[in-house]
Amino acid sequence: MPKKVDWSAYLFILPALLVIIVFRFYPIIEAIRMSLFNWGIAGPLKYVGLGNFVRLFNDPQFYQSLGNTFWYVIFVMPATIIISLFFAQLLNQKIKGQGIYRTLYYLPVVTSIVAISVVWKWIFNPDRGIFNALLNLIGIEGLKWLNDARGIFEIILGSFGAHVSGFFAGPSIALLSLIIMAVWHNLGYCIIISLAGLQNVPAQYYEAAKIDGAKGWDRFWHITMPMISPTIFYLLITQSIIAFNTFTPVYVMTQPSGGPLNTTNLVVFYLYEQSFRLWNLGYGNAIAFMIFIFIFFLTQFQKRFIEKRVHYE
Repeated sequence: MPKKVDWSAYLFILPALLVIIVFRFYPIIEAIRMSLFNWGIAGPLKYVGLGNFVRLFNDPQFYQSLGNTFWYVIFVMPATIIISLFFAQLLNQKIKGQGIYRTLYYLPVVTSIVAISVVWKWIFNPDRGIFNALLNLIGIEGLKWLNDARGIFEIILGSFGAHVSGFFAGPSIALLSLIIMAVWHNLGYCIIISLAGLQNVPAQYYEAAKIDGAKGWDRFWHITMPMISPTIFYLLITQSIIAFNTFTPVYVMTQPSGGPLNTTNLVVFYLYEQSFRLWNLGYGNAIAFMIFIFIFFLTQFQKRFIEKRVHYE
């Protein structure tokens, strides 16, 4: 006799399923459809097939924004994780006021990113900013920060007589300013996650290592790092995705048009410009689809080549 299906269970998940379909799956399908049209704010739609993607692959501004995003992710992701591990290790000690320190480190995460961007824009002000004031105190000439299009590799190698340009000049001083702000903003979240991972390491492992004569660095490298490797891997993936989707600091701090010579024009900001400034909605959706492809393959690369070094036991 066939087993009777209880449809009441499906009725319970139906509201959530409808929300997911309407606000998740339908926009994705519609965005892919829009990428196949010359879709503006007004006028008739014109089907162009893969024309928007062909235009994308021949767009030098897209490649520049992609290169800027590459440098941004490469600098923000490891810097955030390494510094957060350092502070988490300090907070994992038996110190007074540990809860206060955790709250202070986490405050930037819950603060409005728009407000933070405005404050940091003033910090980087070339005339009255705090950074230049500190540099002047130690006898170093201040920088233009958000207005400086020179690449950091261009500056460093130029002092040795070498010359590099374009992508190989590295992130500009303006983009480096955004990187500094991003590391500071993301630090609190990564510290809390890292601290949770550290507190899950059994104390008997450290005690056994001390008995065997292992020093502090050996204990950290051979016990702490393998035990918190799942935490680090989680931060690696999430911080990569967050960095790849950065928009607000670029919009607030480096107006107009993505900073000097477009050196802070990250790929999501370029998507915004094409979609909501120039109203090339079809082309903007083609950019969005390519961003999805890049993030997907970046995540798969991390899972394939980095996850094998993660110890889940």
